[in-house]
Amino acid sequence: MTISIVTPTFNSMRTIDDYMKAILSQDYPHSSIELIFADGGSQDGTLEKFEEYSKSCDIPIYVYENPLRTAEAGKAVAVRKAQGEVICLLDSDNIIPDKNWLSRMMKPFEEDVIVASEPIKYTYRRQDGVINRYCALIGMNDPLCMFTGNYDRYCTITGKWTEVEREEIDKGDYLSIRFREDMIPTIGANGFLMRRQELLDNFEGDYLFDIDVLWELFKKDSELRVAKVKTGIVHLFCPDTKTFYRKQNRRIRDFLYFSDAKGRKYPWSKVGKRKIVLFSLCCITVVPLLVQACVGYARKRDLEAWAYHFVACWITLWVYGWGVISGFFKKEQANRDNWKQ
Repeated sequence: MTISIVTPTFNSMRTIDDYMKAILSQDYPHSSIELIFADGGSQDGTLEKFEEYSKSCDIPIYVYENPLRTAEAGKAVAVRKAQGEVICLLDSDNIIPDKNWLSRMMKPFEEDVIVASEPIKYTYRRQDGVINRYCALIGMNDPLCMFTGNYDRYCTITGKWTEVEREEIDKGDYLSIRFREDMIPTIGANGFLMRRQELLDNFEGDYLFDIDVLWELFKKDSELRVAKVKTGIVHLFCPDTKTFYRKQNRRIRDFLYFSDAKGRKYPWSKVGKRKIVLFSLCCITVVPLLVQACVGYARKRDLEAWAYHFVACWITLWVYGWGVISGFFKKEQANRDNWKQ
């Protein structure tokens, strides 16, 4: 089967070399792969880097303009240009960890009922920065998700890859999953593969919100299944606390803006307000966060990473709280000026 690797970019020089080296090392036939980038106006050398790689590598590279600049708009642009039978949604800060990664991720598609595949965890690497190690260990970039149970990668603290109810069959190298009709976890990014036609048939407009696409798809056919492949993906989420703060601010502002103005479809209201209140209380009282960090440390000894649990939770509480309050008066997208990975 042919694969289109789709990646939105915007000033991505920090990660693009590692991203490309990992793709070029894949043992999946390069003649069956195409790379499609949707760029939001990079000015840091990203576009020039694409030109260099297009001249030297054996995988065709296509670059398209993304005038709306957001990752969701970039995905929409690139997916519509893709020709592969399967779309791989790979962010520019994702690094494929193994040479046989694509081959393993494609294997589940031999079953007609499998519509998508996704790694079951984030790859932990000791050489990565503290925030990236922390996010890999908790299996998410937003600690609030751990409290709501709505996550989709293995969490060292809970010992689970999600707490959303589902039917799960172990197929050896992957789990075959069928979700209930009323809820699915926030799957769909960071190394997510999906059959191209099903993806095209379930989104419209200028933005592709992956979780909304899957929600629409599973509502139409509840028998379809997703494979959680027993491998990981590296996510170089952010290098420092300032960037973490900035990304959380972007997340809440974009969420409120698009939920209000663009008609999001995924039922976020079902996530549970009581669990969000619980998160707030845990941050204020601190002790529950300490217990979680101790559980995580007992399972994977990285004191620096687990100490960041407190910082990540407090920043998230402050940024989301202020974002919701300010959103009552004005909802707008986060400013992308001078943005970079």
